[in-house]
Amino acid sequence: MSGVQEHSKRRVCYYYDSSIGNYYYGQGHVMKPNRIKMAHHLILNYGLYRHMEIYRPFPAQYEDLIKFHTEDYITFLQQAVPDNLKTLNKQMVKFNVGEDCPVFDGLYEFCQLSSGGSLAAAVKLNKQKTDIAINWMGGLHHAKKAEASGFCYSNDIVLGILELLKYHKR
Repeated sequence: MSGVQEHSKRRVCYYYDSSIGNYYYGQGHVMKPNRIKMAHHLILNYGLYRHMEIYRPFPAQYEDLIKFHTEDYITFLQQAVPDNLKTLNKQMVKFNVGEDCPVFDGLYEFCQLSSGGSLAAAVKLNKQKTDIAINWMGGLHHAKKAEASGFCYSNDIVLGILELLKYHKR
């Protein structure tokens, strides 16, 4: 038999905020944060929640986000709302925000939730308070230092790795 033990008692934590399903990239866009909410309901309805600790993460703060992203990019994300698109046109081009990565209501808050979950998961791992950490609100790894890309605005994966590197070698 292999070295994997059946029914091992691993500590699992899961980060979720119920407001994540309220964000909307727009009609016809393939990215649908409501799917995260649907996955959460499956976790509840299938009883998987009994095997993990569920946490609501704190939103990532500006200071957290600029550990990877540039200050001008994060400031732009804070200011970008559908009502002021015309005044931000040059910045939208500069930061690759448009069709693939549209501006929508609550964009910055969405980034805060996504990144906050991954940062909290990394901290929990660093403190050895869990063996497995899950943040299905995250995984938005296409975002670049000063640019949105592939439906991703903040790169929660890089932020989580930077947190893990505080305690773990490369």
